[in-house]
Amino acid sequence: MRRTALYSSAGPKRPAPAPKAAPQASGRATAAAPRWARLAALRRLSPNDPRLLWTAMALLALALAVCVALLLSRAPRVLTQKDITAAVLKTLEENLLPSAAARAYETILPSVVRVMAYTRGKDDDDDPSMGVGTGVVIVDKGVILTNLHVIQGAHTIKVVFADGLESTASVISTQPENDLAVLQAHKIPDDLAAATLRSTADLLPGDQVLAVGFPFGIGPSASAGVVSGLKRTFRSPEGGQDMGNLIQFDAAANPGNSGGPLVTMDGEVVGIVTAILNPTRMRTFLGIGFAVPIENAAAAFGVPPF
Repeated sequence: MRRTALYSSAGPKRPAPAPKAAPQASGRATAAAPRWARLAALRRLSPNDPRLLWTAMALLALALAVCVALLLSRAPRVLTQKDITAAVLKTLEENLLPSAAARAYETILPSVVRVMAYTRGKDDDDDPSMGVGTGVVIVDKGVILTNLHVIQGAHTIKVVFADGLESTASVISTQPENDLAVLQAHKIPDDLAAATLRSTADLLPGDQVLAVGFPFGIGPSASAGVVSGLKRTFRSPEGGQDMGNLIQFDAAANPGNSGGPLVTMDGEVVGIVTAILNPTRMRTFLGIGFAVPIENAAAAFGVPPF
């Protein structure tokens, strides 16, 4: 009886390949050996072989150098004073900053008003103009400081605010000894801004000041100068009285500037322009103007600010 053949899952046994003959030792043959052969030789090194230690140290040094290079490339650059100075100079070259006088003008302008006085005419629709002066808002409810000689004898007073709003006004207080008057506007802008008043206690000759007003009705106009002196006395040709404790300044002022603010470079009011000295009949500016200190001017309203 024939048996069914049994099949093994293992494949047939193959004879082991005969060992290859070792190549003959020669310098040329060793140099031409493939790189994989050298790497295989390194894998066969003993853990105590010094060549393995030197190889590991070389790889570690290489990895450390790569890490340091990456860290240095990502580290933020430290700014030096030279870098900062160069940046500031470049900014100043590309963006011109406004002058101190321009900043002062911008600060005080919303509080400056044109003051117009009229005498009684033959009819209500014909009031002759007495001229134009200047005023400055000292309370945001429409309280305005100006010169007494600007509105003295007027039948009607009108003021024009910085935004163009025109309103009639009435006199609520006067201070003849300092040629000052306080007006109350009957209608005011919603966002009316009052000027900031500053004591003259620390004001010195040589300090820069700005006079803002409507010279000859033109304006608002600004003129810059310095404080020329303090505690000056001047005899007003309009009122005929002597006024003392005045600020002398050399910023250009002409008829129409009367009642306007004299301000510092911060835009803060230190005086009210009231007169110019001109011994001729021309009544034009010769370099000497006078302003009433704001302490006296604010007292005309009954509330000294300092």
